[in-house]
Amino acid sequence: MMMSKIHRVTVTEANLNYIGSITIDSALLEASGIIAGQRVWIVNNNNGERFDTYVIAGEYGSGVICLNGAAARKAQPGDVVIIMTYAQMTPEEAKTFRPTVIFPETATNKLK
Repeated sequence: MMMSKIHRVTVTEANLNYIGSITIDSALLEASGIIAGQRVWIVNNNNGERFDTYVIAGEYGSGVICLNGAAARKAQPGDVVIIMTYAQMTPEEAKTFRPTVIFPETATNKLK
């Protein structure tokens, strides 16, 4: 089941020469319930790329969304992405589970 989603944020940086991952503003992580080190799936709305990596916590309130390492080839600054996590659960748990979805301002990646 989808556990959490940061819906439509703008990539601010792409750092090919860094060890893989995605750096996400800690304010967005806190609001979405995503934690540092967690696996995330990313959908690039600009080019259709879909890929997964793990999270590094970025500076709180900075708006940073930085793709690092090989992931930097999948999206460039200015691209709009959706970041999701999933969880395993029983069918009974899934019936009542409600994912956390946040909708930051796409232009600034700040919470509304």
